[in-house]
Amino acid sequence: MARRSTPPPPAELPSLEQLLATREIIITCGSGGVGKTTTAAALGAMAAAHLGGKVLVLTVDPAKRLANALGLESFGNVETRVPAKLFEAAGVEARGELWAAMLDTKDSWDTLVRAQAPDPETRDAILANPLYQNITGKFVQSHDYIAMERLYEIHSSGRYDLIIVDTPPTRNAIDFLEAPERMADFFSSRLLRWLIAPYRSRLMTAASKPFYKVADSILGAQFLQDIAEFFILFQTMYDGFVERAEAVTRTLSDRRTSFVVVSTLEAAPVREAEFFIEELDKRGFHLGAVVLNKVLPAYLLDKGGAASARTLRKQAPEVAARLDGTDGDPAVLARVLTEIGDSYLNYRVVATREAEQRAELARVPDVVATAPYFEADIFDLDGLLELGARIWH
Repeated sequence: MARRSTPPPPAELPSLEQLLATREIIITCGSGGVGKTTTAAALGAMAAAHLGGKVLVLTVDPAKRLANALGLESFGNVETRVPAKLFEAAGVEARGELWAAMLDTKDSWDTLVRAQAPDPETRDAILANPLYQNITGKFVQSHDYIAMERLYEIHSSGRYDLIIVDTPPTRNAIDFLEAPERMADFFSSRLLRWLIAPYRSRLMTAASKPFYKVADSILGAQFLQDIAEFFILFQTMYDGFVERAEAVTRTLSDRRTSFVVVSTLEAAPVREAEFFIEELDKRGFHLGAVVLNKVLPAYLLDKGGAASARTLRKQAPEVAARLDGTDGDPAVLARVLTEIGDSYLNYRVVATREAEQRAELARVPDVVATAPYFEADIFDLDGLLELGARIWH
């Protein structure tokens, strides 16, 4: 799968296969419990199998379900290849390679500091700062920002033809999108200037002295000084942060990038999906597809099936009496047949509602793909490829 700087998308993209063939970054989003991680892995497996090239599935979701599904005991910040023998065992001759990585926040921050520090002295001072490890783990937008930075770094390296990102649940994914701008704003904030001002100069204004006196008494003077020294060092990288943040934002809005919203058709996940679709539209990001999991089968909408179910309910006693070779009371059998007819009609009501919701969600994206209920959880590459086949074309 050859890389192109600005691949023109076709006027219509009737399938996920065509969507992934024309993009370099796919970002999957959705609320928790809708199969987002599994869908991202399935798309990666199908792309590696059928489109070729090198495909990376990058998860920033703290859950580690992806490793098991891809047949890997564990993986982390360094990309790990899914063994080709797993595709062979599934009866698939993969045209390309499938790789996986899970964001390691601390390691990614270390890599960023080494790349952006203005000189070796500043780099070593930041990495050796006693607050560095704790702050980078709990920093405002730390995880979300470094996830975007990691995505940008991997994409810019050109090592992969397609990167599929598995984001945190939806509303956290909004933080994921806004993280570069928020990080830049934080480093230029008034609060940060107040914290570091007295340590940039020995002179303090009369207005600021009461603030620092109270702060010192609560937090301790050494603690404030350590924080100030840490952020003074970090501010030496401010220009680099802003430049990278702008580059990341440009990458998200680039024609090579598309978003895939994953949901079920239950009420709460649908609301989350609609919320995220609106947010993508506000930001001018391309919504390539909506993938709907656990969808009831289309045959429930068949008028002939509904008519048969009504007939079964109405004529259950006669049908039960005509059935030969059955044990037990015909009246019991009649009740069973009535329940079957009722159940079919109830499922038909739900399926009709789902069809209406699908039509509503289909107004914006290029592709709407659906996957049925699976009898068992997906836990291996075979299952991922089966799911992928259901939504691929």
